[in-house]
Amino acid sequence: MAFRKKSPRNPPVLSHEFILQNHADLVACVGMFFVLGLMFEGAAEASIVFITLQHSVTFPAAEEPATDLKVLYHYGIKDLATVFFYMLVAIIIHATLQEYVLDKINRRMQFPKAKQSRFNESGQLSAFYLVSCIWGTFILISENCLSDPTLLWEAHYHNVMTFQMKFFYISQLAYWFHAFPELYFQRTKKQDIPRQLVYIGLHLFHIAGAYLLYLNHLGLVLLMMHYFVELLSHICDLFYFSDEKYQKDISLWAIVFILGRLVTLIVSVLAVGFHLAGGQNRNPDAVTGNVNVLAAKIAVLSSSCTIQAYITWNLFNVQLQRWMEEDATLQAPSVKKKRTKGNSSFPIRGSLRIKLSVLVLQTKDRRAMPGKAFFSILSALRDILTCSWSSEEWSKLKT
Repeated sequence: MAFRKKSPRNPPVLSHEFILQNHADLVACVGMFFVLGLMFEGAAEASIVFITLQHSVTFPAAEEPATDLKVLYHYGIKDLATVFFYMLVAIIIHATLQEYVLDKINRRMQFPKAKQSRFNESGQLSAFYLVSCIWGTFILISENCLSDPTLLWEAHYHNVMTFQMKFFYISQLAYWFHAFPELYFQRTKKQDIPRQLVYIGLHLFHIAGAYLLYLNHLGLVLLMMHYFVELLSHICDLFYFSDEKYQKDISLWAIVFILGRLVTLIVSVLAVGFHLAGGQNRNPDAVTGNVNVLAAKIAVLSSSCTIQAYITWNLFNVQLQRWMEEDATLQAPSVKKKRTKGNSSFPIRGSLRIKLSVLVLQTKDRRAMPGKAFFSILSALRDILTCSWSSEEWSKLKT
């Protein structure tokens, strides 16, 4: 996500630059059509499909079955319209946070261009993970999942969900779907697009899988653990971008990361095992929540293990890359100090450099050898005087 610069001239209407600069306003106009549709009788029914949750059913309440009714929800084709509307809302919130918070921090901190995209990505995801963790924890407490862990595999209504549970999953799907157009709006580099697509696709796959298989409570618990670890990761990245001296202090989060992955695997194995261990049904039906078959067990557990292994592998790659960057920055000043300690090695370096140049030129055109050798000798003398010979060249000459 590049740092946006406001040009003094307004770009042509509906041009590429115009869409990038004003995409939040354009998306807000599209969303207003659905909101204004509620004011007209003919369009109200269509607008309600996009704004409110659909596919509701009524059940008698557990406390007073004779009088009270409880409204629950299941999924259906109309959920796609709701996901689309809240995807527009996510794009607007994303642009607002970028313009009024992250861009101002970028101007104040004056990050180089290489760090701006990573800082913007960490800032956006940190805000999303923080809100999701607070919201998901509130749902778990209100539905007594923390006090009664058996609800992870034994729900009173196995093929429906509450309003707040369905709205949470709709919002999660809308956020991760909005990440696809954001790759264009934020001018993501081509080399970063495959990594982003894999990251977004994995989240969509597992959130949609838990939503469609009615593994709502289990999926919510696993998401909260995953989001909490990712939140710590991106907060550490924000501290690292502000000052690299925090790198040694925040490297301890890797231990929390690995522990979080292990706990996620244990919870998923136990919960799925208890949920699907009550006998296998030969006629699975995902609509009614009947996924108690061996194929469902293997699919759920293998996908959970695969995503944890993939995320852990990415952690090792990122940490290894940072260690290599630290080693490069630490070796640079030490090489300079070695070059300025004394002048005894300069004649040796120069003679070896001249000798190497002559040997290389002997294999080339002999007619051009005297002129090339003369310029090679001059460049070797210049390197001797300016001490610009690298340690790699010195090690090669030694061999």
